[in-house]
Formats: sequence, structure tokens, C-alpha cells
Amino acid sequence: MKEMEIKLTPEELSELASRAKAIRGNIVRMVTEAKSGHPGGSLSAADILAVLYFAEMNVDPSQAQNADRDRFVLSKGHAAPVLYATLAEKGYFPKEELLSLRRINSRLQGHPEMKSIPGIDMSTGSLGQGLSAACGMALAGKVDARDYRVFALLGDGELEEGQIWEAAMFAAHYKLDNLTAFVDFNGLQIDGPVAEVLSPLPIPEKWQAFGWNVLIIDGHNYNEIYDAIQTAKTVKGKPTMIVAKTVKGKGVSQMENIADWHGKAPSREECETFLAAIEGA
Repeated sequence: MKEMEIKLTPEELSELASRAKAIRGNIVRMVTEAKSGHPGGSLSAADILAVLYFAEMNVDPSQAQNADRDRFVLSKGHAAPVLYATLAEKGYFPKEELLSLRRINSRLQGHPEMKSIPGIDMSTGSLGQGLSAACGMALAGKVDARDYRVFALLGDGELEEGQIWEAAMFAAHYKLDNLTAFVDFNGLQIDGPVAEVLSPLPIPEKWQAFGWNVLIIDGHNYNEIYDAIQTAKTVKGKPTMIVAKTVKGKGVSQMENIADWHGKAPSREECETFLAAIEGA
């Protein structure tokens, strides 16, 4: 990435580290309690969501439906635990509710559902569809002359879905410069390395070919995440894709870079070990 231009203060960095640690801890707790879920790709995205919700986005839990709020779409909807943990950390609903993940009649199902959970801007789950929804929101903002921005988070395995590339063409064609997307590029999906399952590589070059402004960052470096978002705001006439290089299971060494943790819940004994690792980081 280019030389850093906009850096966070030490106090802001400390705040983000604290928020991300809390988000990661709650991801592990809720998936353990549910005995199912997707911890690996939730943990890899925690730093990105921490920056979005605690340093960037214009959102307010007390005005969850404000027409001028920024929007966020979790296109890789199976990583719902990271979004739920972030929303609870932000104050959209009590943290105690996180332990109801995937229970019958719980608001917190395996994929985000916008009609029952405050702060969810789009129901997602079928991979490949979330970016299209984000494009619609961004185009609506243009048509309505509103200045909100739209953010989306995609999985690298999700790039194997054809609808992603239809949305990519759409966003570039309509010059959606109010749309910023991230690829959580941790290199693994449920069946193994993305490069071996159905390679979407090279990722930056593909998005450039589809007419997007592309930035490449360390997805666990708060300064790089924040600076990339600020840079995207200065780009006119095209959407921005931030390719964030991340580690599957980030924050729990026993989970890191292991595809098996894509969709497996820890045992209660593992949970305690993992929480200690997160707290000690």
C-alpha cells in the first residue's frame, strides 16, 4: 500500500485494540454456546469491523433507521458472529443476547436478518448476493442525493460466485464512488485453500480489470485499514475495493490458518483456552 498519510492517535489505536479484543472474545463465546457457527472467518474480520464501527461509520444505535446513516452489508453472511459481536459492542442490543446465537426463536440466527435485529442493513446468507445489495444502496444514495457511504465485506472464497462479478460491473458502470468494499483475504474456505478449490487469484488485478480503484492492506493493521477508507473517500467516479490480507482465526493461535475452523465450534475446554489467548494478546 502507499505510504501512510492518515494515522490514528495512540488513544484511538488503544480503543480499537480493546474493542477488537472484546469482539473476538464474544465470537468465541457465542459459537461455543451455540455448538455451531463460523469462528475462523469471523475472527479474521474483527479488526476491519472494529475500525468501521468505532472509528469511521456514521451510525448511532439510538437512531438505527436514520436515513442518513452509513450502511454496512456483510456479504459473507456466515460470518454473522463478528457482526453480532460488533453491534452488541456498539450498543445496538445487550451483550447477554449474544449467547442466544442460533437458538430457536432467537433474533441472532446463523446469518444476519434485517427485520429483527437493529443495525442490520441487509439480510445475507446466500454467498455472492450481498455486494449486489450494497450496490443498490449506493445507487439509491446517488439518486436521492444523500451523502451516506456504503461498506461491504466479502469473503475471498465468495469471489467464486458469479454474481459478485455482475455486481462489480454494475458498480463500475454507475460510478458508485460512495461504495467501499473489503475482501477478507485469509486464503482459506471450508474446503481448503481458495487457490486450490476454485482460484479467484489474482484478486487485486481482477477488481482493477472490472473498473474499481484497488488498495491492498494488512487487514489487522488499524492504521492501514483506516487510511484505506479515507483514501477511498477521495476517489471519484469509481468504487473502491480494499483487499485486506488477513489470517483465518486471527487472535487464537490454535485456530490461525487452519481451514477446519471455518465452520467448527470449540469445546468448552477449548473455549477457555482460546479466551485466555485472546485476553493475553
